[in-house]
Amino acid sequence: MPEKVRVDRGKDFLSRTVTAAFDLLDVTVEDLPAYTPHLKGTVEGLNRAVESMFLTALPGYARQPRPGKRSSRPKDEVLLSFEDFTARLLAWTVWWNTEHCPAPLRGRTPLEAWQDDPTPLRDVPAADLWTFTLEDAGTRRLTTRGIRFRKRDYVGSWMTGQAGIQVRVRFMPHHDHRIEVYHAATGRYLGPADLADQATEEQASAVRRDRAARTRRLKKDLEASQLERYAAATQPAAPQRLGALTTAQAEAELAQATDTDLSDLALPDLIPPAAPPAGWRTPASLTALTTPGRPAPLPSGRQSAPAPNGRGGQAAAQPTTHQDGDAS
Repeated sequence: MPEKVRVDRGKDFLSRTVTAAFDLLDVTVEDLPAYTPHLKGTVEGLNRAVESMFLTALPGYARQPRPGKRSSRPKDEVLLSFEDFTARLLAWTVWWNTEHCPAPLRGRTPLEAWQDDPTPLRDVPAADLWTFTLEDAGTRRLTTRGIRFRKRDYVGSWMTGQAGIQVRVRFMPHHDHRIEVYHAATGRYLGPADLADQATEEQASAVRRDRAARTRRLKKDLEASQLERYAAATQPAAPQRLGALTTAQAEAELAQATDTDLSDLALPDLIPPAAPPAGWRTPASLTALTTPGRPAPLPSGRQSAPAPNGRGGQAAAQPTTHQDGDAS
């Protein structure tokens, strides 16, 4: 168990889960300032060794010098598959640890130097270490549909006959296909729950392709909107923007923008409000928006009501008629 861990501002190592795990182990976490690779020279040296001794010899190396002004990959260069790259990297790692003898180790391999270190070691089960990577999502109630988490349902075979109990959900960030479920009261591990009605790989691939196409379109539109050119000026005057549009081009672009704005598709006046009672003073602008026909009933079943006169919220008296026909 280390006494101190130095992190070069990596958010994955400074997350709540990792920080909480280090707190439980009483390990100090030091967040290094930016642009200070010398403060973790061992790691930086190993990264440079991987690049200079392994990656540079692989096809498709991005930093390989190319002839000409632009760096382009040869057309006949065949890139490695992910499986082949992983196998080569693992083989190089074995060579580094068991055969390579760096100069600071004085003729020993890294594995021999590790084995000669007298520091006692204790092997921790992988399952226990794995729990440190799980975020806590709070408690949920187990229903007949499973567990509702982030607006999606998760189910597991162990849930049969368990409906109604309170459970605690934990999950690994960015791995949203499965969650881990614990009993809320006792903390006992109940089992995993997988995403219900998960899309097929073909559907997921189609969604990713559509997202990539939309991203390219948005990026292209953003670049075009940021490119503004102005005419040269020799006298103090307002700037003159260059770039003319035809009427058809302007209408087509505005129509496309309207189709993508969901607020323009809303119909707030699809069902207009009912007409107010006949005794109410209603502005003409509101009367035109109401539904003609039978007026709405008065509150509390009253047949008539005083109408506001617009001053201080007081009510104006309704006119009454005397027997002689004069109004007062």
